Amino acid sequence: MMLKMNSEASAQLIQILEKTVSLDKNELEAAQNYLEQAAQTNLPEFLKTLSDILHHGGNSQVARMAAGLQLKNHLVAKDPTVKLEYQQRWRSFPEDTRNYIKKNILGALGTENTRPSSAAQCVACVAVTEIPVSQWQDLISILVSNVVGENSTEMLKEATLEAIGYICQDIEQDALAPQSNQILTAIIHGMRSTETSNHVRLAATNALLNSLEFTRGNFEEEFERNYIMEVVCEATQSTDTQVKVAALQCLVKIMTLYYQYMETYMGPALFPITLEAMKSEVNDVALQGIEFWSNVSDEEVDLQIEEVEATDLGRPPARTSRFYAKGALQYLVPVVLSKLTKQEEFDDEDAWNPSKAAGVCLMLLATCCEDSIVQYVLPFVQQNIKSTDWRYRDAALMAFGAILGGLQVTTLKPLVEQAMPTLIELMYDSSVVVRDTAAWTFGRICEIVPEAATNEQFLKPLLESLINGLKSEPRVAANVCWAFTGLAEASYEQADTDGNQPETYLLSPYFEFIVHKLLETTDRVDGAQANLRSAAYEALMELVKNSPKDCYVTVQKTTMVILERLNQVLAMEQQIQSHSDRAQFNDLQGLLCATLQSVLRKMTPEDAPQISDPIMNALLQMFSSNSCKSGSVQEDAIMAVATLVECLGEGFIKYMPAFKPYLCMGLKNHAAYQVCCASVGLTGDICRALRNKALPYCDEIMTLLLENLSDQTVHRSVKPEILSVFGDIALSIGPEFKKYLDVVVTTLMQASQIRVEQLDYDIFDWLNDLREGIIEAYSGIIQGLKGDDPNSPSPDLALLEPHIPYIVQFITVIASDNSKQDANIVACAGLIGDLCSAFGPKVIALLDTEPVRGLLNQGRRSNVTKTKNVSIWATKMLRKSKTETSCYEDGEELEDICA
Repeated sequence: MMLKMNSEASAQLIQILEKTVSLDKNELEAAQNYLEQAAQTNLPEFLKTLSDILHHGGNSQVARMAAGLQLKNHLVAKDPTVKLEYQQRWRSFPEDTRNYIKKNILGALGTENTRPSSAAQCVACVAVTEIPVSQWQDLISILVSNVVGENSTEMLKEATLEAIGYICQDIEQDALAPQSNQILTAIIHGMRSTETSNHVRLAATNALLNSLEFTRGNFEEEFERNYIMEVVCEATQSTDTQVKVAALQCLVKIMTLYYQYMETYMGPALFPITLEAMKSEVNDVALQGIEFWSNVSDEEVDLQIEEVEATDLGRPPARTSRFYAKGALQYLVPVVLSKLTKQEEFDDEDAWNPSKAAGVCLMLLATCCEDSIVQYVLPFVQQNIKSTDWRYRDAALMAFGAILGGLQVTTLKPLVEQAMPTLIELMYDSSVVVRDTAAWTFGRICEIVPEAATNEQFLKPLLESLINGLKSEPRVAANVCWAFTGLAEASYEQADTDGNQPETYLLSPYFEFIVHKLLETTDRVDGAQANLRSAAYEALMELVKNSPKDCYVTVQKTTMVILERLNQVLAMEQQIQSHSDRAQFNDLQGLLCATLQSVLRKMTPEDAPQISDPIMNALLQMFSSNSCKSGSVQEDAIMAVATLVECLGEGFIKYMPAFKPYLCMGLKNHAAYQVCCASVGLTGDICRALRNKALPYCDEIMTLLLENLSDQTVHRSVKPEILSVFGDIALSIGPEFKKYLDVVVTTLMQASQIRVEQLDYDIFDWLNDLREGIIEAYSGIIQGLKGDDPNSPSPDLALLEPHIPYIVQFITVIASDNSKQDANIVACAGLIGDLCSAFGPKVIALLDTEPVRGLLNQGRRSNVTKTKNVSIWATKMLRKSKTETSCYEDGEELEDICA
């Protein structure tokens, strides 16, 4: 079907578009098929016709909305890769086609009778594609004129401001920064109190919310900042709730972005506005008031951390806290506590409301203000903890639990110990909400002040209350599981002897019973509610992980229980019918695999081989099942195999013939990059465990790894892991790695040339990971080619000598980079030491340079013990090689290396 630009085609398309909202399934399907075929046949003409339909005011609103939606869906996508493809496709259209469509969608602004504007969304989609590449340069001027023009209608101003808001939300910040003044002119014009339309004010306020990041220059100018703040504060007083909420959202964001400029406005405006908002009976308004002070607390905690770091480095901090939260505590806390009492018995657990927000705000205020908050909270707790009204009991309990994280130990411990009998009593409360909060509070206590929970005076009644809580409603039982997690960790740390597994600990008499009850909890029919099943398995894992020697028999039994459950679950594969059943089935397999890892890590080297066959058989069955089509299940199974490798060491070799196809399957799973990444990590684990016994499998594995590196569809996070694994393989097979040396070194050299120009922290982190992988690969190759005999290095080591100048040059590049991370420093120090150890005086002329010495100096000053120790070792090796240089007679060889 060729779609041509004529009235007949347009009329037919209008009819089709109107059927996209049909209740008749056949009509709806036919309409969708027609639209898909039209797009595939001639997309530019199709989009032109859609823009005509959207632009023509005589068409039905349904047709116009559907045309706008179709147009938008062919211009943008949620998936970043598809979005980029769509943007490139749009730019490839003939210029006259693009101009035709742009004229139509721009002309459609303000002509629709429906909200939100379809035309505004289409304008924004094109703008986000074109403006960053210096196209559609006059758009912003046109949009501003639409807003400020005397003859502009309410619908035109509203739709235009919506378009501006959408553009600001989705475009790269740098692309609009030069036009921020124009954009702000339009936005502020629409926000003014003199604007009679609340629709226009709302669209303008939302647009401001989306534009705040790239208006930094305007906030740095006092006059402009004052005007913006005046208009925003005025908007918070609007009688229209939506405008008020949007304006408050702006204040929340402004406080986060421009904290350092807010002192002038805090006392006269921000404090009274937000305090009044917190008191509001309108939930959306109250939520924004609470969020404002949560953000203030969060920001001030960060500023305190920055100040400590600056002091440690002997320099003044770039920004300092104004202690707004501490200054406002006496006014804020009563309002926050009042909001805590507004909870509902049957609240949707996922619904956000002022009561929940108040709990989070109180926690943040406590973290920020520490002991200062006690005097305002404790009287409320004491007055209400035994109230006859469950709401007040619960609020008092929540308040007590919320402030624990900010208090000093000297304040905290006596408070909690005094409260323990009452808290245990509340675990049996008649209200499920109170019991839930009590269990959550014990989770906090076990995490923050564990010595109170492990106090022998309270331990037995506490355990009885927690075990009883496991039989309670799922929300309560899930929090009890969290409390057990903290209690197990605290008990183990209390008994830990210099990092060695203790003989016994205070939970030992109760260990088997707790494990039994947690296993029962994982089998509850309502286990899917409130994530109870996951919480119970996680508590079980923590209990096993933090178990002493005298609980080993129970751990052995638990291993067999988990293995039996895994086999039972695998046997149910064919019975699964619905999508929800499949999701639960996959989740359960993941939990069992994770629990299996915990128990396996506790197995003794003697016992692990006794149970490895049935475990590996179950895992192989998982890999061959339909479940492994799910990336998460495949990843969980891979992680379980990795733990088995860790337990068995060289003994894993017996499973390699059966497992190799599934390892290769994981390495080829580019669609689920987490699976691919886990498979790469497992490859390194296997090679380290099997050592030279891995050699028969290396050709196929190396081929897959190299293919992944050159494949552009493989997620970037996988590639640093691959480079690092080259080092593991070299270490494992030693001098036999020489057959891969040329291709691997060429690959490493290519990877080391990658540079990052854009200011993107994620990209910087990735680059540092990549560099760390390259360095680890070089270290592994050096140690592998050197061989196992330190006194008689393998002659194959000489194969690496021609590459040493480039390796050292790469170290120098990292040493000179101010954005390098601690991991880069320790990796480079290790490589420097390896080079000195392997080549001695031959490399001293290359390594004894200012950048290398500077990197080692920085490493020796590190607060990270490993970095410090490795840097000290590398420095010693460098000095030793330098000393040996005077005895080194073969000057010709040194010249060859340095050439």
